[in-house]
Amino acid sequence: MPARRHPTARQVRLGTELRRLREAAGLKATEAAGLLGTNSVQMSQIESGIAGVSEQRVRRLAANYTCSDAELIEALADMATDRTRGWWEEYRGTLPAAYQDLAELDHHARFRNDVAVIHVPGLLQTENYARALFAYMNPEFPDSEVDLRVAHRMKRRVVIEGADPIPYETVIHEAALRIRVAGRAASRSQLGRILEVSEADHVTVRVVPLALDDFAGAGSTMVHLGGSVPRLDTVVRDAPHGTAFVDSEAQLEHFRRLFRKVKEQALSPQQSRDLIHRLTKEL
Repeated sequence: MPARRHPTARQVRLGTELRRLREAAGLKATEAAGLLGTNSVQMSQIESGIAGVSEQRVRRLAANYTCSDAELIEALADMATDRTRGWWEEYRGTLPAAYQDLAELDHHARFRNDVAVIHVPGLLQTENYARALFAYMNPEFPDSEVDLRVAHRMKRRVVIEGADPIPYETVIHEAALRIRVAGRAASRSQLGRILEVSEADHVTVRVVPLALDDFAGAGSTMVHLGGSVPRLDTVVRDAPHGTAFVDSEAQLEHFRRLFRKVKEQALSPQQSRDLIHRLTKEL
């Protein structure tokens, strides 16, 4: 298969998982290359996502790595054969690659869990709220650049509002609900959208109240996307120089525990809706 100039996060993840299986088997890259009748350069490209790999080769590697996790092998084989070209492709070349990667991860996710402390989660943002955020954080952008980012964010809603929505659970700190990102009227509209979406059976919204004692989770902001098997979960976090994708098992387990901890400190869904109603009336 020809080398890719810009592999997606999903393609990179497939290569990463194949490398992890090889390392767990105690094999060197040159030895793995021999199993495929190729060279170490090609093997390195496969494991970095630069080169594609066929389903047959994925299964051959897994067998020689003595991987007994049948569900993982099937999931990796599916990733190898996936040729999905979703709505996000129209933004390729006009927005940073992370925008397409996030949309693709959403599309393939089994579920999504968010923790938001300062801003309303992206999937719940209104157009006015998102526009205010992008414009404020990128004051040098012309309106056309802001428009692209807003349009992309609005289209990402399809994962919880489309014909086949995924289970979505979010914990939002009251601070994020009180900050008037785009003025009083826009804040009222934003709270209304959260209430509306929270009524869906597949959506759960919980709020951490400001009055809560002993909440030290201000750094808990994250997006947790469920893979086809738990090992293929991904946590997305904002980093100083862009978006960071977390996928090592130890880190994933850390963030799973963190989400459970923050969730336990939050109000129930009904109490959360009551609080949001009160905040709306204050506006």
